[in-house]
Amino acid sequence: MDFNQIKSYCISKTGAYEDYPFGPDTLVVKAESKMFALLSQSGNKVTISLKCDPFVAQNLRQQYASVKPGYHLNKEHWNTVTVDDSIPDSELSWMVDHSYDMVVKGLTKAEKARLASHPG
Repeated sequence: MDFNQIKSYCISKTGAYEDYPFGPDTLVVKAESKMFALLSQSGNKVTISLKCDPFVAQNLRQQYASVKPGYHLNKEHWNTVTVDDSIPDSELSWMVDHSYDMVVKGLTKAEKARLASHPG
């Protein structure tokens, strides 16, 4: 997957939207008030940071050399993934899904209700 494919996949999640709270170089994708993906590109290097269950995060770090503790994030709950050919697209999509699901689970009742009202 390239930057635009990952961005499109993240934005396709129900109620997901783009934000740039850290400046123009880091795309933050949120569900309601919570971020679930931070995406950046420098030259050909694409990285994405995703929320993750701590046990799953450790397993992914052991399984893939391109998965590291979250850069400038809580290292227990976030992974930063260098997008390269070492991770199948299906696994990367699963990581995005897992991050989104973790964030949605932590939303308030009001936020969950607003999210549920989105089409799709």
